Amino acid sequence: MISVYKLKPKFQQLLTPVLLLLHKNKITANQITVASILLSVIIGILFWNGDLSKWFFLSLPIGLLLRMALNALDGMMARKFNQTSKLGEVLNEVGDIVSDVIIFFPLLKFQPESLYLIVILIILSVINEFSGLIGKVVGKERRYDGPMGKSDRALILGIYGLAVFFGADISGISPYIFGLIIILLTISTYIRLKRSLA
Repeated sequence: MISVYKLKPKFQQLLTPVLLLLHKNKITANQITVASILLSVIIGILFWNGDLSKWFFLSLPIGLLLRMALNALDGMMARKFNQTSKLGEVLNEVGDIVSDVIIFFPLLKFQPESLYLIVILIILSVINEFSGLIGKVVGKERRYDGPMGKSDRALILGIYGLAVFFGADISGISPYIFGLIIILLTISTYIRLKRSLA
C-alpha cells in the first residue's frame, strides 16, 4: 500500500549528519524521544489556540516535519550507537500514541461539524498503532503498513494546517475527508493485523 513511511530510508540518509552531531554532543536516543513528546505538546497547544492567530496553524506543517525527524533520529541513534532499551521502546510507543491524541484533539474545536468522525479517527489512530505492536507481541516484527500510518496522518494534518493558514474553509467537505481517513485507517489496521498473524 502507498505510504509516506516508504520514504523513511531516504529521510534517514538526509538526517545522518544531524545524528552524528547529536551523538558528538552526547545526546541520547531517549532524550530525543522525550523532546519529540514535548514538541507534540507544544504543537497541540499552538494548534488549539489557532483562533488567536492564524500563524499558529503553521505549527502543524513545521512542527510535524520536525517531529518526524526526531522520531527517525531516536531510532537511528538507538540502533547505530547501541542505545536500545526497554525504557526507550516504551517511551517511543506510548509517546507516539499520546502525541497523536494531543495533536489531533484540536480538530474537535475547529471542525465541529465532523465531531463524531474526528473522535472515531483519534480512537482508530490509537488502535492502528497497537495493531502495529501486535507483530512484536506474537514474536515477529513491528508493523508499519499503510495506508494512513503515523507518517501519512502527519502529512495530512500538515496539509490541513497550511490550508487553514491560507484561508481555506473545509467545513463543507470535512465529513468526506475524515470519512476517507477513517476508511484508510481501517484498511491499514486490518493489513497490520493480518500480516502480524500470517
